[in-house]
Amino acid sequence: MFSLLADYTIQNVMIGAALLGIVSGVLGSFAVLRKQSLLGDTLSHAALPGICIGFLVAGTRSLPAILIGALLTGALAALIVLALTRSTRLKTDASLGIALSIFFALGIVLLTFIQNAGSAAQGGLESFLFGQAAAILRSDLYFMGAIALVALALVLLFWKEFKLVTFDPAYARTLGLPVLALEAALTTMIALAVVVGLQMVGVVLMAAMIIAPAVAARQWTDRLGVMVGLAALFGMASGLFGALVSATGRGLATGPLIVLAISAIVALSLLFAPGRGLIFAELRQRENSRQLRSRRVLSTLYRLAAEHNDPAYPAEQRMLDAYHGAGTASALKRLEDRGLVTGTRHHPEPTPHWVLTPKGIAEAEAELAPRGNIQ
Repeated sequence: MFSLLADYTIQNVMIGAALLGIVSGVLGSFAVLRKQSLLGDTLSHAALPGICIGFLVAGTRSLPAILIGALLTGALAALIVLALTRSTRLKTDASLGIALSIFFALGIVLLTFIQNAGSAAQGGLESFLFGQAAAILRSDLYFMGAIALVALALVLLFWKEFKLVTFDPAYARTLGLPVLALEAALTTMIALAVVVGLQMVGVVLMAAMIIAPAVAARQWTDRLGVMVGLAALFGMASGLFGALVSATGRGLATGPLIVLAISAIVALSLLFAPGRGLIFAELRQRENSRQLRSRRVLSTLYRLAAEHNDPAYPAEQRMLDAYHGAGTASALKRLEDRGLVTGTRHHPEPTPHWVLTPKGIAEAEAELAPRGNIQ
């Protein structure tokens, strides 16, 4: 393990994966909360023509030129989506679909043109479709780190404004905040996250890195600050895990492994997160059903006592079973454990009977608010 960590290439991949996870987690949180989960998919596909334009301008496979081109076309696509949503009757999903289709089609045309031109410098350019983490150089990391630092600095600087625009843009507008400019800034910053991840996971898989860390973090908390921190942590952990597994396995691509790792974190969060996880929701649903059944049995005992004008009226368990259509033994046991009912015998009948306790009468009266109390 230590020999792997000492390897220059693996160090580069791990640092790049960590940067990608942190930035995509932080910025993706705002996209998910603003119900723009498909925005990452659109911007990642919209980066393809920028990659090609950057290559054509630089004349070589220069990562800074390629990433700057990707940022420009990604930001342009984001602004087009905002313009279509604001100035037409198109919904957000339709605007995202239009931008994605047009920009990705343009990118494929430019990529085909470059490949047919026969230039040797274009070798490996198609790797940006699916990522090629092993090709990252230390100089590339400096450029990616600068982009990540700018994005995170902007989030810290405008944290309150971004938070308000995310949750209540109408109120932000009444306060005089430039809502449109802030929304455009948030969207453009997501394009920054896409740019950071292009070399690692590529155009096709980058959408998962924008959405998945934030979705996983959302299951564990209701606070934005905690969610952003967890999303960054989940993204970084999945990036490091994918890089390590790729380094130890022969022929395993880093980008897909990172996406599979964060997908596993999402699955675990959806299942086991307290409060929101599916397992906890199922347990809570069952507990609610048991409590509801117990309250119904308690109300039945109370009404029977009220009808007979006898607070100590012994209700036969078989009668309760017939009334509720199934066995009531478990509900009665829970009520007994809470001190609301107590078992008794009613001679000459040998079957179990149940009587309300004073505490049970008080709770039933509080829940039912009947017309008259038992005398």
